[in-house]
Amino acid sequence: MLLHLAIRDFVIVDRLELEFARGFAALTGETGAGKSILIDALALALGERADPGVVRSGREKAEVAATFDVEALPPVRQWLAAQDLEDEGQLILRRVVDSGGRSRAYINGSACTVQQLREVGEYLVDIHGQHAHQSLLRADAQRQLLDGHGGLLELAREVSGAWKSWRQLESALEAARAGSEASARERDMLAWQLQELEQLGFSAPEWAELEAEQRRLAHAASLIEGAQFALGALVEGEGACESLVASVADRLQDMARVDEELEAAAGMLQSVQAEISEVVSILRRYSDRVDLDPARLAEVERRMDAVLGLARKHRVDPVQLPELQQQWRVRLDGLQEAADVEGLADKAAAAADTYRQLAGRLSAGRQQVAQELGAAVSAQMRDLALGSGRFEVALLPLEGGAAQGLEQVEFRVAGLAANEARPLAKVASGGELSRISLALQVVTSRNASVPTLIFDEVDVGIGGGVAEIVGRLLHQLGAERQVLCVTHLPQVAARADWHWQVKKADRDGVVTSRIEALEDVQRVEELARMLGGVEITETTRSHARELLQGA
Repeated sequence: MLLHLAIRDFVIVDRLELEFARGFAALTGETGAGKSILIDALALALGERADPGVVRSGREKAEVAATFDVEALPPVRQWLAAQDLEDEGQLILRRVVDSGGRSRAYINGSACTVQQLREVGEYLVDIHGQHAHQSLLRADAQRQLLDGHGGLLELAREVSGAWKSWRQLESALEAARAGSEASARERDMLAWQLQELEQLGFSAPEWAELEAEQRRLAHAASLIEGAQFALGALVEGEGACESLVASVADRLQDMARVDEELEAAAGMLQSVQAEISEVVSILRRYSDRVDLDPARLAEVERRMDAVLGLARKHRVDPVQLPELQQQWRVRLDGLQEAADVEGLADKAAAAADTYRQLAGRLSAGRQQVAQELGAAVSAQMRDLALGSGRFEVALLPLEGGAAQGLEQVEFRVAGLAANEARPLAKVASGGELSRISLALQVVTSRNASVPTLIFDEVDVGIGGGVAEIVGRLLHQLGAERQVLCVTHLPQVAARADWHWQVKKADRDGVVTSRIEALEDVQRVEELARMLGGVEITETTRSHARELLQGA
């Protein structure tokens, strides 16, 4: 669950640190005080898109850090291990956004990508925004909600992948049938060019070897002459260096026996003798190996000319010929495979079978989940004063299927404006849509695996007795999960296990937002404000106390 949230220079928040507890928490305050800023800051830490507008005016950067207890969340710990990130039972997500809009992300102190924040965030927090009821009118949102509730998202991704593979093979099959003549010409050209390169039998390392051998053979005469000259100067000629050094070394050894100061010079000269002997050995071996070989030189130069000729022909460096050969081989294999119309047809048919099998499994799962979700939401709607309404999930067949499966998902309601079930957008008013959305969120959240649920003014358009029911539902959820609700309804706030109030403060002309944890007396005052507005009377305070006592 969420343990701690630290915010710095975010919108109208200068510095804020909050400690979170279990249960159901209410976050209240006057309009514009910054209630939803807390949710926006947490969403930023969970990988939402960064906007330079979140940086507090006059500041260089905004920073948000959220700490979670993940001791009892094996999937999160497995994810951290897979990413080679530290795991000590707590998870710290940190996001920094500068005034230019650039952002940096960190997980447990290690730099990470925003995508990684999003991935791990899906295990931690589920945020239901104040406009969630509007997204319910979109077909894709309805489908994702159904699949998510039934644990079918992974299977839905497999279906989408199978559809893509099938359609790609069908496109390749059509292209092979339509462009067989042009493909044949390209195959012939590639085969001929590949034959040239394969006959050459050239590899990239060979070019460096050929260049080195050609230089050695071309300069063999001067190399032999130079080696002989060096040997003559060192050992074989009159006044050879080796004998002179030996004479001097012997003389110094005798002198060192008389004066110890010469021992170092004598020792150094002995090292020179040894090195001269090693140089002589190397030169003699080299002289024995190097030979004038005009035939081999001609052979090497013919080989280099052949390689250079093909390199010029194809406008590449000699060392790039093997890479070009590999590219042509891959292209030719692809063309030959594409030319196999019968083989492509078999593969396309197999891909179609795979898609239909996966899509069939997805459809069966959706049928079951649709019935369960319809019954659960209908029951919840009755608690929310929509007793005449019945929620249904219709699965409309798609001829031939699509990437999302064999059917389109459509949320319907019966009994509100008409007896027959009709699409949600056509029968529900704004207030009814808000309550249906809340019913859906409560039902689906109960089956969700995330430990923290956040509701941002999802009770818009609700009041009276229905508001009390909403508060009771959120309190029930708080017994199972950590629940935070931004609300303007006193009936909802009264049901909270703990209560925060958001206030604006003006310091030297600068507006900031701050949050206070409310105790009993303070809760009564805040609920009275929510009930009575600006003028708080003893009657409204009494009503506030009744709400708390009833909760």
